[in-house]
Amino acid sequence: MANKVKKRLTQDQEFQIMKLVLDKFLWMGFLVLGYSVYLGAIQDLWGPAIAWGISGVVILVLFMMLIVREYEILR
Repeated sequence: MANKVKKRLTQDQEFQIMKLVLDKFLWMGFLVLGYSVYLGAIQDLWGPAIAWGISGVVILVLFMMLIVREYEILR
């Protein structure tokens, strides 16, 4: 078996990949929050709306933690 050589990424390439991944977390968080507003305001289902809203907030907090952690590592 031949040894596989792993390609090293430059800092700019790592940053571009991190941006793509974290952008998905941001969109997902806001979509979940938007769905919770829809459930609460349009459908008048406040129980599920609050649960979906909390889920959206958790996703956005995870997003924030990932950004802060990556920023501290690159600093």
